[in-house]
Amino acid sequence: MRRLSGFQSSTKGKSVPKGNETASVNSRPKRRTRGAVLVVALVAVLSIFAAACGGGRSDSSGGSSNTTAKSTATSFGTLDSPCGAGEAKGATQQGVTDTSITIGYGDDAGYAGAPGLNKEMSDAMKAMIKWCNDQGGINGRQITGKYYDAAIMEANNRMTEACTQVFMLVGQGFSLDSVQEQTRLGCKMASVPTYSVSAAFANGPLMVQAVPNPIDKTPLAGAYQLAGLFPDAVKKAAIFTANYAATKDSTDKAKTSFTTAGWNFLDCEQTYNIGGESNWTPFVQRLKDCGAEVVFFSGSPAPNFQNVLDAAKAINFTPKWYVDSNFYDPTFAKWNTSGNADNVYVRMAFYPFEQASEHPAVQQYLDLIKASGGKTGLLGAQATTNFLLWASAAQECGSTLTSDCVMEKLKAINEWDGGGLHSNADPGANLPPDCGMLVQLKGTEYTQVAPSTKAQMECSPKFIGSVTGPVVDAAKLDANRVSQVAK
Repeated sequence: MRRLSGFQSSTKGKSVPKGNETASVNSRPKRRTRGAVLVVALVAVLSIFAAACGGGRSDSSGGSSNTTAKSTATSFGTLDSPCGAGEAKGATQQGVTDTSITIGYGDDAGYAGAPGLNKEMSDAMKAMIKWCNDQGGINGRQITGKYYDAAIMEANNRMTEACTQVFMLVGQGFSLDSVQEQTRLGCKMASVPTYSVSAAFANGPLMVQAVPNPIDKTPLAGAYQLAGLFPDAVKKAAIFTANYAATKDSTDKAKTSFTTAGWNFLDCEQTYNIGGESNWTPFVQRLKDCGAEVVFFSGSPAPNFQNVLDAAKAINFTPKWYVDSNFYDPTFAKWNTSGNADNVYVRMAFYPFEQASEHPAVQQYLDLIKASGGKTGLLGAQATTNFLLWASAAQECGSTLTSDCVMEKLKAINEWDGGGLHSNADPGANLPPDCGMLVQLKGTEYTQVAPSTKAQMECSPKFIGSVTGPVVDAAKLDANRVSQVAK
C-alpha cells in the first residue's frame, strides 16, 4: 500500500516515522556562440538536481492566504523555529563569536551571459537570515551572511575566499561545483547547499542537504506514477538527452532504475547538441519511427525543448514527454498557448506554488520573499529548507558551536520536509524523497495528475531507486557511499 503525504503534525517538521506503509499521512534554432551555449548548458545542469528540488522561477508570489511574514514567528509551517534568544558565548571556530555567526551563501548571478542566474536562492537566504535574526538569532548569536558570486566559472576562487572568512556555507548553489571540491575539503569547509550537481559534491564529505541528490540513488515517484497512468506506453520509452555530462548522468540514472517501475527503453536514444540544433525534425522523426510512446527529455525548457515540441507537432508525433522539475517554469507554461506541450509531465518533490493555500510553509516562503522584494522560485524554496535544516542543527549545538557539531546533528536527521515545503527526505543518510507528485502542463497551467488526492504527495519505499553502472563507478564511492574523487 502506498501512503500520501500532505500536512504534518510534528512540531519539528519531521514526518510520521517510517516503517510499514500507511494508507494516508494527513500531516505532512541555430547554433549559438560559445557563451550562449554555456548558458543553455548550465540551465540543463539544473535538471540533474531538479529531481530533488524544483527548478524554474516565478516572479509572482503565487497562492493566496491570510498569513503574513512576521519577524516574531515561532514556526515555519509545521517546524518549530530554531531561532531565538539565548546565552551562547565563545569564539568556538572561525566565523563564530560571542554575538555572531558568519555563514556564506551564493549563486551564479554575476555571469554576464545570464545576469541574475539563480538569484532566487540568495534572495531567500537574505530573507531567512533576517527572519531568524529578528527572533534573536541562533541561541542569541546574530547571523551574518557573506555573499559569494561564482559567476559560473569562479566557483573555486569563491571557495578559496570562503575558506578564510566564514563558519560554514549554507544555501549556496554553484553550477560547476566539481571544481571547488579539493579546495573545500582542503580547508574542511562544511556545507548545507541549496543543490549539488557533481557526484564529487553530491556524495562528498562534509556536506548534507535537505533534499539529497546522490549519484547512486534516484527518486522514482514520477516514473511509477506515469507508469500507473500509461502502463503500456512506458514499455515503449525512449531517451532524448544532450551531449553534456550532467544531462547524460541524469538519463543514465533513469536507464538503470526506471525498469523497476515497468519502463522499457527502446534502442533509439537520441543525443542533441546542448547549444541547440538547426533542425530538430530528424531527431523526433527517429523517435517516431522507432515507436516511442514516452520520451524522457533531459535539458532545459527553452529554447531546446520548445523547438523539439514544435518539430514533433509538425510531424504529428505526440508521445508523453517526461521531464524533471526544472520544467515547472512559468515562462515555459506561458509559452504553451499552442498546446504543443500539453503532453508534458513533470515530476515534483516540492509542493507547487499553486497549492500554497493548502501548505502554510509554501505560503510563508512566498510571503517572506514578497516582503523583502526578492524573486520567488523553487530554487528559493530549496534554499529556504536548507537554511532551516542548518539552523535546526546549529541551535542544538548551543554555545559550543562547531562545524563538527553541526554535521553530527545533521547526520542524525533522517526525516525532513522543511516544515511542509516539500516531500519528506533523509538528509542524514543522503537519500532522496520517497514521495512525489506528477503534474501535467495543460495550456498555460500545471495540473496535478498523480496522486489523485490533490495537494498531497504519494509515498512508497520503492520510490527510491538504486543506480548502478559507469555513472556510479566514476564517483568512486566508499563503503559509506562517500565520494573519494576529490580526495
